[in-house]
Amino acid sequence: MEVAVVSGLSGAGRSTAAKCLEDLGWFVVDNLPPELISTMVELGAQAQGAITRVAVVMDVRSRAFTDDLASVIKDLDARGYKPRVLFLEATDPVLIRRFEQVRRTHPMQGDGRLVDGITSERALLASLREEADLVLDTSALSVHDLRAKIEDAFGSEASAQTRVTVLSFGYKYGLPMDSDLVMDVRFLPNPFWIPELRDHSGLDGDVRNYVLTQEGAEEFLERYQELLRLIGAGYRREGKRYLTLAVGCTGGKHRSVAISEELAARLSKEDGMAVKVVHRDLGRE
Repeated sequence: MEVAVVSGLSGAGRSTAAKCLEDLGWFVVDNLPPELISTMVELGAQAQGAITRVAVVMDVRSRAFTDDLASVIKDLDARGYKPRVLFLEATDPVLIRRFEQVRRTHPMQGDGRLVDGITSERALLASLREEADLVLDTSALSVHDLRAKIEDAFGSEASAQTRVTVLSFGYKYGLPMDSDLVMDVRFLPNPFWIPELRDHSGLDGDVRNYVLTQEGAEEFLERYQELLRLIGAGYRREGKRYLTLAVGCTGGKHRSVAISEELAARLSKEDGMAVKVVHRDLGRE
């Protein structure tokens, strides 16, 4: 069981960190009272492998924040969980600008000024900051920069991959609503008009060979794969971890199925991609 505690100054990026950790496969709990953290970790440890990474996001809204949290971290360490503490901070001018942009008050501002709340919180969290395993100053970081740093610190090789779904479909049944990219392979001859292939699908060897040996099929696969390398690298830089590639033909039975299977096989050999195939309309005719 891996355990992480995410804390820091309000407005420094805790919400972004939480979303990033969720994308990396962590079970994230936001603003859990310190006295319940150990219970949450124990429940996760008893989940028989269903939960292997727990991240708790904490802020000063919890009473007795620093004392309770410090004791909980020591308790978890004594039990062998060895939690990693991530502390996020930013400069006062940056925090003030961020609060003004969202038009929200600081949780420790009370009847005072915004800067008073920031100063009080910084003083309250000073001891936690000193004990943190990783301190990130987000003043000059974009959302993508912050995600990249968190991925480097808390991600695994598998979680850093782009999860690609290659989805075959038939145009006569409509476009897939969740597709990121759509490719039309109706430029290839249709096996439907070959009597001995009509009743078989693109999963059949004869249909597959017929489709892939048509003029333009190999060139299409090579160029599209090259394009996807470029797109996949860009998606990873932007923190996008899911990509759905829709490949369509008329009925979603022959050409799109064969091309999807071949494209998925080629993409699975690429670095940074975890690929699966879904045939939406196969068997629907």
